[in-house]
Amino acid sequence: IFACLLAVAFALPQPDAEIVKQESDVGPESYQYAVETSDGTKKEEAGTLKDAGSDHEGIDVHGSYSWTDEKTGEKFTVEYVANENGFQPKGAHLPVAPVAP
Repeated sequence: IFACLLAVAFALPQPDAEIVKQESDVGPESYQYAVETSDGTKKEEAGTLKDAGSDHEGIDVHGSYSWTDEKTGEKFTVEYVANENGFQPKGAHLPVAPVAP
């Protein structure tokens, strides 16, 4: 039984990247955090509560994430805003819808 458990443990995928940077600051009406891993992946985000206590209360979020494609070595970055208008990503590699006439 021990040998079977050991075999299962070694068969599980091992993490390829370790966290090399992690910061966060969380307050009652705002937050921000940043994470970076040893493979170059990064994520940063900041959010602010707006219209607190009103019927239109919501969170305004700005952030970005980036990674490097393992096969090509190409770096990708997505910057985004998330608010009452939904999630709005932007990146050179993302398709853009045509402008309505």
